[in-house]
Amino acid sequence: MAIDFNTIDLSRLEASLATDKGTLVVRFYADVAPGHVRNFCELAQKGFYDDTAFHRVIKNFMIQGGCPNTKLGAKGVPGTGGPGHKVRAEFNDKPHKRGVFSMARSQDPDSAGSQFFVVHAEHAPHLDRSYTAFGELKEGLDVLDAIATVECAFSGSGERSEPKHRIGLKSVKVYQVAAEASQA
Repeated sequence: MAIDFNTIDLSRLEASLATDKGTLVVRFYADVAPGHVRNFCELAQKGFYDDTAFHRVIKNFMIQGGCPNTKLGAKGVPGTGGPGHKVRAEFNDKPHKRGVFSMARSQDPDSAGSQFFVVHAEHAPHLDRSYTAFGELKEGLDVLDAIATVECAFSGSGERSEPKHRIGLKSVKVYQVAAEASQA
């Protein structure tokens, strides 16, 4: 049954991301980033993230996914695709610490679309209040570590961040939790 993200209490949502390395479970920061939470959940419910891959991985920094150009058979350059719309920035005081989900963007603060990253570093303070943190891992730190430590090659931009082997994001499922569970 489809969830109407315009009428539901966003603080009662979580998502499960099935990857080639295991499952990541995220609880959302609906109180400080409702637009980003709604956008991520709507895209997930439509299957937008299904069969994409983590295309940018930097150990002790972050893992990045959510680009439609990472789907098998896609024509575009990984890391350059999006959903065809942008989300207005919701910079907040949530620190970019290990396990935090945040939206990737270009130089324009209001350019986030579908690409997201999960912080692997203990803290990446240079991202605080400059990128929209919209959730954090509830489960799966071991999966984050498994993805963040894969062998990487140099990307076209000269950064050692391109996984040598595809790390698939098989599916993202959004679901409601009991009111008590969302307060935990």
